[in-house]
Amino acid sequence: MPSARDAEGREVGAVRGVLASVLGLMKEGATHVAVATDHVIESFRNGLWPGYKTGEGVEPDLLSQFHPLEEVLSAAGIVVWPMVEFEADDALAAAASLAAQDTRVEQVIICTPDKDLAQCVRGTRVVQLNRRTRVTFDEAGVIQKFGVTPESIPDYLGLVGDAADGYPGLPGWGAKSSAAVLAKYLHLESIPKDYREWRVNAASASTLAITLAREWEHAQLFRTLATLRTDIPLFDDVDQLRWNGPAPAFPAIAARLDAAVTETTRRSPRR
Repeated sequence: MPSARDAEGREVGAVRGVLASVLGLMKEGATHVAVATDHVIESFRNGLWPGYKTGEGVEPDLLSQFHPLEEVLSAAGIVVWPMVEFEADDALAAAASLAAQDTRVEQVIICTPDKDLAQCVRGTRVVQLNRRTRVTFDEAGVIQKFGVTPESIPDYLGLVGDAADGYPGLPGWGAKSSAAVLAKYLHLESIPKDYREWRVNAASASTLAITLAREWEHAQLFRTLATLRTDIPLFDDVDQLRWNGPAPAFPAIAARLDAAVTETTRRSPRR
């Protein structure tokens, strides 16, 4: 979103963008909506792997909008889950699992392009939507994209790594070889130690087997980092997620955001 500053000079461009996006869900017919946020960027995973993502490098103007965004969404009448010990992705996974257990729920839509959320997809009941590209992935879509079922996504990421989250995966284990092996064996523990037993189309299988044996602890650790938590108690009943309109404080907040001055020209980058 373009930069925009309110009357007090505070950057609110991202807040306006997220608010418009979420309210757009209701315009499209969503009835029950909640938003998970990283109230702080660090989580329990930072204690497991020193290279895991932190707030370092996040632009100050963006970081300063994290907490105001939570306040604005709450004023708009939207349920917000600000995560501290866990990550927003954990909250999405836990919420999807809880909501899917309710027989009244027709479908759970997880709105994020993050590949780790693909592990939460279940048939056509729990799906993942990239709202920017308008592409929805059900279980068949996950298999087509990654070459593995949703239950193998943590194992897959444990092998190939996830640069966005700050862990590298295992040397030599690329997307194609990881998908070929896990499509047959599902989980790391089921992969035979002897590559001659694999009988899959994976280049340099002997080298991959040696690497997996040597880096076994790292593979398990990276899989743990990729595994989202579904045991977080976020709500008791999906009716708590029904959107019933904004709170009385919202019109004043909306007027302040509407009055924000949008930056019309991009600043030249410094050399």
